[in-house]
Amino acid sequence: MSTTRPYSPGSPEPSGASGAFQGGGAPGSGATPGGVPGGGASGGGTAVPPASTGAPGAVEMSGAPRGPAAPGSTGAASSSRQVRRLSFDDASGVVPLARDFARQALYAWGWLPAATADQRAAAEDVLLVVSELVTNACLHAEGPDELQIGCDNKVIRVEVSDRGTGQPAPRTPHRAGRPGGHGMFIVQRLCLDWGVVRTPGLAGKKVWAELGAPA
Repeated sequence: MSTTRPYSPGSPEPSGASGAFQGGGAPGSGATPGGVPGGGASGGGTAVPPASTGAPGAVEMSGAPRGPAAPGSTGAASSSRQVRRLSFDDASGVVPLARDFARQALYAWGWLPAATADQRAAAEDVLLVVSELVTNACLHAEGPDELQIGCDNKVIRVEVSDRGTGQPAPRTPHRAGRPGGHGMFIVQRLCLDWGVVRTPGLAGKKVWAELGAPA
């Protein structure tokens, strides 16, 4: 796992990005709604959401028709990337809002409903990472500006934009029994890769993470 690359291979990001992570993460003891490691993803693959009617600030951008191969499928790989964006302008309850938005995307892209335990766990990991990144922005960056979630074949990419100046990172050394500071450690453990992107001349940053479907 790399914590130094500002973006993953093949993903066009602005130059001048910084890939180092540092600073505290989301709490592990329920200090904020949806920020409880391990518990935040419970029920993530159970309730079937209605067709999206457009959450406040939500904009969907799709490069191909919905429905790429579900996790674990042996179908041909798709080179098209589907992306959904959710703006948090004037929104309340941003963590559950982000989880619901991500869950609807997973249903649209075939990650849910899950056919196996491994596929269900993969979908719940995505929802947990969304919760932790949004919670971290709430705690350390005056709240998130936008959530972007994209699907490219069997990889889900989550991006959370904010206007903070800090550099989120797993607390080192990590101690499981210590309150707080577990959010970015969870992201590090669950994701294929992650990093921070900054655009020169613009305030804020984008924290991104990528998760893969089970083989």
